[in-house]
Amino acid sequence: MGELRIHSVLVTGANRGIGLGLVRHFLGMPNPPKWVFAACRDPKGQRAQELQNLASKHPNLVIIPLEVTDPASIKAAAARVGEHLGGSGLNLLINNAGMAKPKSLDNETLEDMTQVYTTNTIGPLLLGQAFLPLLKKAAQGSPSSALSCSKAAIINMSSSGGSIEEVYLWNYGQAVSYRCSKAALNMLTKCQSLGYRQHGVLCVALHPGWVQTDMGGAASQKPPVTVEESVGGMLKVLSSLSEKETGTFLDWEGEVVPW
Repeated sequence: MGELRIHSVLVTGANRGIGLGLVRHFLGMPNPPKWVFAACRDPKGQRAQELQNLASKHPNLVIIPLEVTDPASIKAAAARVGEHLGGSGLNLLINNAGMAKPKSLDNETLEDMTQVYTTNTIGPLLLGQAFLPLLKKAAQGSPSSALSCSKAAIINMSSSGGSIEEVYLWNYGQAVSYRCSKAALNMLTKCQSLGYRQHGVLCVALHPGWVQTDMGGAASQKPPVTVEESVGGMLKVLSSLSEKETGTFLDWEGEVVPW
């Protein structure tokens, strides 16, 4: 397994849960990235307090305002990241921002389906489009011809709840809109892997486990995986990804998740 050596990374939904955990881990690496971009909806709000505290201690951490359902906000974020990077590109885009509505099949609504799909599937599509020029630039500047996260990659935070074969945790919550949006995100990841391979960009869908976060803890039972364990595992997986994993669906321990 190689070491993850990246110049720059952007994490969406970075103010809490897995996103915040990822930011902490990147900052704590033996060779931390020169730039860690932490994107969230309201950088100055109460829910981003921990992120603000981290930014005051780490000059390489830049908080970026981003609403993933707003194309104008996405374009503005890409422009701002590009300004910070100067002539260099973005190595790693982690589409972590997501939402869930714990509705049953009988109670699902047009509004909830639309909102969840827009956040969990269309957001990562638009972010991939907006940041592709910076990812391409990173890939072009890499000394290696092989695909890797150290070169240029899009990591889409998925869920085995979106696995059509597993339908993980159905008995704990049907969450139909969430499951459908993640199944669609998996297909988007496959499409991105095919479309962006020629530009040197690796694309993978990652299941972080059932994690002890606000979203993961909404069920009646306590999730078995801590943020620390999930994020530590995922970063190990990211460091080992290569050409053969692009377009695949893996979990936080590197195991293949069935589509």
